[in-house]
Amino acid sequence: MAKSADWQAKLEEFFMKFPALPKNAREVLVSVTPWFALIFGILGVVIGLLGLGALSLFSPLMVLGGGFGHASGSLISVLIATIASALLLAAFFGTKDHKKQGWDMLFWSEVASVVSSVLYLSPVGVLVALFSFYLLYQIKSYYK
Repeated sequence: MAKSADWQAKLEEFFMKFPALPKNAREVLVSVTPWFALIFGILGVVIGLLGLGALSLFSPLMVLGGGFGHASGSLISVLIATIASALLLAAFFGTKDHKKQGWDMLFWSEVASVVSSVLYLSPVGVLVALFSFYLLYQIKSYYK
């Protein structure tokens, strides 16, 4: 099984082929990243828990209506999206202190976001996650 470092290295090789952001843009991105992680982590966990509750409540009705695949896929997708948001929250202190562990949490949050978007059949979600990976790799060198 591939280690986290292997995944990160392969993706880094791919994303570093794209043009680099200017240094001042990367520095601004590094300074706002912890706060985006905190805000979107909190919002994502709250909305995810509400979504899980609503889907749990209405899933039996969806199954009765013949939508078993959609009901189970939606539950799994929302659960993974909630986990991605929890990882954003976990990244707050690490990214604030410029630690590699914080960057790793952001990385795994994006992996979870891609999985959730694929399960939910959201091409826009996949594109947003790919752009987020690009930004992540632009600022990776700031985290030790």
